[in-house]
Amino acid sequence: MNLMPMRYKSYTWPHNPRVYSIDFQRSVAVHKTPFSRYQLQDLGMGHRVMEGEGEFVGAGAYEEFQRLACVFYEDGPGLLVHPLWQVANAYFIALRVEQAPRPDYVRYSFAFWEEYGLYNGLASKTVRDVAASGEDEAASRPSGQAAYHQVVKGDTLWALANWYGVPLEELVALNPQIKNPNLIRVGQEVRVR
Repeated sequence: MNLMPMRYKSYTWPHNPRVYSIDFQRSVAVHKTPFSRYQLQDLGMGHRVMEGEGEFVGAGAYEEFQRLACVFYEDGPGLLVHPLWQVANAYFIALRVEQAPRPDYVRYSFAFWEEYGLYNGLASKTVRDVAASGEDEAASRPSGQAAYHQVVKGDTLWALANWYGVPLEELVALNPQIKNPNLIRVGQEVRVR
């Protein structure tokens, strides 16, 4: 079977790595129920970890490794196209030389972490001010007046704190109804001021 070559960002492997593995993870919380056993809560999928090993062989092997290393130094995630796995937006998080490199042989290992794509710092900016005037613009809001953010998919308290310039501890204190700061729900209103 002839497989397509593996690609990441602008780099295409001259031949596919010889070993690959992919690690799927799911987070689950266990809650003890009074007078019963327990309840499991699915906290969702964790990031996939894609790892492998390979070698560059022949004239120019070390130069080929250097080209791969240059891609490793690029910031941000990129598209990882693998011959067997589904295409993923991923961060190139590890690149390791497994032995002393030679000009004609370099053995290496690598790791990618999948970037899920729902979190981009803040999914949207939706503010509802509690004011008699009904104004919605944060810039026109008098200081000291309560303001709320309606949670949309991808929002986190940490992202809201950064967006609105409020320390996370203060944001948690403003929202005593949020029992778990790591879990906010779509449609929920979070006080940001």
